[in-house]
Amino acid sequence: MYTRSRIVLVAVVLLVSLRPALAQGTSDPVRIIMIGAHPDDCDIKGGGTAALLASMGHAVKFVAVTNGDAGHQTMKGKELARRRLAEAQEAGKRFGVTYEVLDNHDGQLLPDLNTRLQIIRKIREWNADVVIAPRPNDYHPDHRYTGVLVQDAAYLVAVPNVAPETPRLEKNPVFLYFQDHFQRPNPFRPDVAIDISAVYPRKVHALGAHESQFYEWLPWIAGYLDQVPKDKSKREEWLGKERSVTITPEVRTSLAKWYGPEKAAQVQQAEAFEVCEYGARPSEEDLRRIFPMLKGK
Repeated sequence: MYTRSRIVLVAVVLLVSLRPALAQGTSDPVRIIMIGAHPDDCDIKGGGTAALLASMGHAVKFVAVTNGDAGHQTMKGKELARRRLAEAQEAGKRFGVTYEVLDNHDGQLLPDLNTRLQIIRKIREWNADVVIAPRPNDYHPDHRYTGVLVQDAAYLVAVPNVAPETPRLEKNPVFLYFQDHFQRPNPFRPDVAIDISAVYPRKVHALGAHESQFYEWLPWIAGYLDQVPKDKSKREEWLGKERSVTITPEVRTSLAKWYGPEKAAQVQQAEAFEVCEYGARPSEEDLRRIFPMLKGK
């Protein structure tokens, strides 16, 4: 027969065991998986943050849901997919993260059951504490459907009878969105903003590994291919300027919250994230654990 003190002790143990991993000791490395539609999407939206987290000893993985086999003006198919994969792997080395590219066709992604199961398995295999993906409103259908697929996986990653061959997660991760500029049906909300100024040159160097994208395809489709330096030694300097993003007033306000107004005013480059309503709901303490660079305020 249990005494009252014994019952209280059991209740406390159960409560602690059921809390999300983010509420445990701060010394544990956080496991983050960033999921993008194409090989370079995670790099653009979260590369600086990933580099910072990886340098702090946290486990970061990039997943591209499609193989990028359509996005080029002269190459296509398997040849292009092989090139995009090699570029992604080199970018991963430069960021210090694991990089995986799934073999789904670029420009043909749909939020179907098979692809949803792929996403569920990848999140489970990484034992993710945090999942970061696009919001499901974007100009590109692959971006939109990647957002939908990750949302659809948000609850199911903990359901044992879904994709049962891959063990379920015993806790639901925190789900976050990458920053975007789209206003409808609702604008991006920068719940967290990260100062990446110190690692911006490293981010640009890693982006430069995607040569087929940043020096060929994207300038061609947008009509500024003539601006890409012919001298390869000057390309990263050009890319750093071309990929520099103006910090919005909303992101600047978020920076002030997390870093303090004085430091926030000095930030030159930032990446921001919105907390998704699905998955675990993080407290401010949780967010500071996910992003340890915010603890110095």
